[in-house]
Amino acid sequence: MNSSQAQVGAEIILQAQGLHAWYGSSHVLHGVDLQVRRGETLGLLGRNGMGKSTLIRSLLGHVTQREGQIQLFGHDVSRAQPHDVARRGVAYVPEGRGVFPNLSVRENLLMAARPGRDGRREWTFERVMQTFPRLAERQANLGNQLSGGEQQMLSIGRALMTHPELIILDEATEGLAPLIVAEIWRVIGDIRASGIATLIVDRDWRRVLARADQAIVLQKGQAVLQGPAADVAAEPALAGYLGL
Repeated sequence: MNSSQAQVGAEIILQAQGLHAWYGSSHVLHGVDLQVRRGETLGLLGRNGMGKSTLIRSLLGHVTQREGQIQLFGHDVSRAQPHDVARRGVAYVPEGRGVFPNLSVRENLLMAARPGRDGRREWTFERVMQTFPRLAERQANLGNQLSGGEQQMLSIGRALMTHPELIILDEATEGLAPLIVAEIWRVIGDIRASGIATLIVDRDWRRVLARADQAIVLQKGQAVLQGPAADVAAEPALAGYLGL
């Protein structure tokens, strides 16, 4: 049984139906549907400007001009604010990393720490240090004293310390050196193995599809390919949608 088959009976933790979004008069998303099951990895692909970040921001409540239904753990969060979504077990690792520059590595992590929805506390400070040895060596350094790769590790570690049931990674490897990229993908694999559901946006579509259970490809704000990642990877039209 492959991972996609194993997830068929799993609980749907995030579901969006008929999602539309606008920035001012610009209609960006056009009726997108998606779902993420417990422990599942969903890859979100598409060229720049096709609506990937808008979709993520709409799911998180950052885009206020939106229509459609969004459910999280069976609760309607269609009009929820970002802090409400976060409290329901969703962590976000933004493209810009968003670390606090004047706080130390340790402070950045501990200020985010809280138990999960069910009281889980397995992602302790010590576990994050073991997962990211580079951060362990720099835990007294300020956020603005870290390299881009170290800041990305810190952003992921901070997200894990909220004990999420879904973590959204937006371009987690963008602009990083190859060795750091490999380290980030290793950690993404560890996150997936721990049972945390993940939604991944990354330009390395081959790695995304190799690690995802399901995938969606956006073209001008519409889902043009959607289904098991292996099926999407084998779709002849994929290259055209990704501009390859």
